[in-house]
Amino acid sequence: MSISTEYKWKLLFDFKEPVVKKQVDLQSDILIHGTKARNRAIHGDVVAVEMLLRHEWKGRTASLCENDTEEKAPGDTSSEPMPTGRVVGIVQKNWRDYVVTFPSKEESQSQGKNAQKILVTPWDYRIPKIRISTQQAEALQDCRVIVRIDSWESTSVYPNGHFVRVLGRIGDLEGETAVILVENGISVAPFSAAQMCEMPSSTSENPWKVNPEEELKRIDLRNTHLVFSIDPKGCEDVDDALSIRTLANGNLELGVHIADVTHFVAVNSYTDIEARARATTYYLADRRYDMLPSILSADLCSLLSRVERYAVSVMWELDKNSYEILRVWYNRTIIQSSYKLVYEVAQGLLDGDLSVVDDILELKELDERTRQQKLEELVWAIGKLTDIARHIRAQRDSCGALELEGVEIRVQLDDKKNIHDLIPKQPLEVHETVAECMILANHWVAKMIWEDFPHHALLRQHPPPRQEFFSELRECASAKGFSIDTRSNKALADSLSKADDPLDPTVNKLLRSMATQAMSNALYFSTGSCPEEEFHHYGLALDKYTHFTSPIRRYADIVVHRLLMAATLKDTKVDVTVNLFSNKDLEELCRHINKRNRAAQHAQKQSTELFQCMYFKDKVSETDERCTADGVIYSIRTNGVLVFVPRYGIKGAAYLKNKEGLVISCQSDGRCVWKPGSLQRFQNRITSITVAGEHVTLSLFDHITVKVSVQSSRCHPDTIKLEIISNIPYKNTATELYQKNFHIMKTDLIKEVTRSAEEALLAQEKKRVEVIQEEHQEYCQTKGISLYQLLEEIRDLALLDVSAGN
Repeated sequence: MSISTEYKWKLLFDFKEPVVKKQVDLQSDILIHGTKARNRAIHGDVVAVEMLLRHEWKGRTASLCENDTEEKAPGDTSSEPMPTGRVVGIVQKNWRDYVVTFPSKEESQSQGKNAQKILVTPWDYRIPKIRISTQQAEALQDCRVIVRIDSWESTSVYPNGHFVRVLGRIGDLEGETAVILVENGISVAPFSAAQMCEMPSSTSENPWKVNPEEELKRIDLRNTHLVFSIDPKGCEDVDDALSIRTLANGNLELGVHIADVTHFVAVNSYTDIEARARATTYYLADRRYDMLPSILSADLCSLLSRVERYAVSVMWELDKNSYEILRVWYNRTIIQSSYKLVYEVAQGLLDGDLSVVDDILELKELDERTRQQKLEELVWAIGKLTDIARHIRAQRDSCGALELEGVEIRVQLDDKKNIHDLIPKQPLEVHETVAECMILANHWVAKMIWEDFPHHALLRQHPPPRQEFFSELRECASAKGFSIDTRSNKALADSLSKADDPLDPTVNKLLRSMATQAMSNALYFSTGSCPEEEFHHYGLALDKYTHFTSPIRRYADIVVHRLLMAATLKDTKVDVTVNLFSNKDLEELCRHINKRNRAAQHAQKQSTELFQCMYFKDKVSETDERCTADGVIYSIRTNGVLVFVPRYGIKGAAYLKNKEGLVISCQSDGRCVWKPGSLQRFQNRITSITVAGEHVTLSLFDHITVKVSVQSSRCHPDTIKLEIISNIPYKNTATELYQKNFHIMKTDLIKEVTRSAEEALLAQEKKRVEVIQEEHQEYCQTKGISLYQLLEEIRDLALLDVSAGN
């Protein structure tokens, strides 16, 4: 049957090739193969698509490609054919500012000295070259420049555009950072005079103070609660703080205290309108661009220690033994945080490492007796919070909450702002402690605002992923003998827990990373725009969820604060509902915030990649030890493999066949050289065969030694280049990674070893009558906590998922 129906789609580039995606769920994307089929459509355009006949369908390429802009050969389609179409019309253009590079002197000469039109190359490889008229081509050869597209005639291969302005020089940090901002549509203009006039006054001579009238409207927690914050090093915009205390009846009271930004940001004020446009604070590898003026974000709203602050607090009474929630209440409060802790110090206190006490500034000025008393109170509070967080997490786990993985790298700069090192994020239990408390607050606030405003509450949904996106995960897991069940979040979570190779903890990390990549994006939405059964958050396993805990850096949280205050004040004479969004307006706002959030995520990722390249660019890869590292193969392609480098959080391509047609061959000592030969690709491995008959096979999850260097480009962003130099693991990687990046108490290790041994003995007794092979299979796939899982946490990286998890 011929298929010629036209549909409206959004053109996007996926897996290096353009696909179109409809605004509703599909069984499959539609592949648009080649420039002709793209028909002058540009990434992000809304287009009309005509489906091709089934025998004309093509598959995505399965080969690695150095130049992502080059056309793939039609025959290079190792994957199964998928629905394929061609663009027949552009419904809505998505033209924007584009960063481009002028041709080099040699390229300009090839176009002719008298050429009035110049072809410039966009920084984004998905955008075609643009033809512009300019007399400044020679002067701008070493610069990044902004241009805009004006038209694209049907008879032309390239669109026409015009010069706008210069951003900076190629390779310069500030210039390249400006490129990232422009490409993601991020405005970093200073706050206007009108906005700054709305800010409260606070100087060293006359600091801001709590208003006596406001004091009467709030619950005062300053002298009754031990409040403290736990944040990353250098954090200035402290959104949240925690408290825990024992009540008179013996039960516990857990408190989450969030900066009351809405007290300072009035609805539709200049500051509010600007915050709504920015939608979020943008975090790059070496800087941030605030959503709110710094007097709010870093001072008056920030819950710093030893200063009085306005907060919105959620408080729970918990059963002293079971931690069951007995009641919850929401209030505007006044707090005074006692401590501003960093994660590493809080973890040290939790582990009993008293050497970190010297890093707690708030304790330094106290006498020994008072200091010891305060320290004991703080240690008890952190320990009790962690116990409660474990309980909350266990409840979510039982409902199918997912433990997802990603890569987060911290750029370590020296005093002169030079890149000293790239440090993988260190997973600590206190990260989960804080996260679970925030998730709990977000969940309960979501329920509260939905009950009072069922048709225009702002919530956050995480749709279930499409099953086709799990295919690579299932294939990779099967290579290690594991079966991944993706029918539900609970089934996926359980099978990922079982997919544990005791001889290589990296396997589970990579499988979880693949599961993360398969996830749909979590999105903000208005409750009046979809049925209640679609509210569910797949990753967190919660029926209702929102964002309430970071109003300093997310506009969605400001909206939620206003909804919560309207709900809690509904029985008073104060009518705050007049300032709330209708369902239609809230839908439009959610679309805007979702778009800005995606831009923030892309910018942060591109900034990290920029610094990764800058770190390696000035190093001689042949002699510098820092350029040699352990890599793990996680995907097989027709001409190479994809490799993960845990030390630097890098994922990249490593070729087994070079441009000259030579294939990789490994010597007896593991060193690799290039020789004439051919490659044979299988599902879980790839084999290189030289003309002399030498064989080398690389399989999924093999550890190899790679050399890291930089592939420079004038027109596009630099990229990391990986070269396999040995088919055996890098000898020092494990030891260096354990010692450098992670800290764990010896007593905790002994506890885990003991418990692991006890579980093994019980399992052995239970399975005594089964055959040895079945026993071996069971123990390899145990889902109990083991020493190997502990070492897995020590070795690898973790990323608190933003887009899918929260």
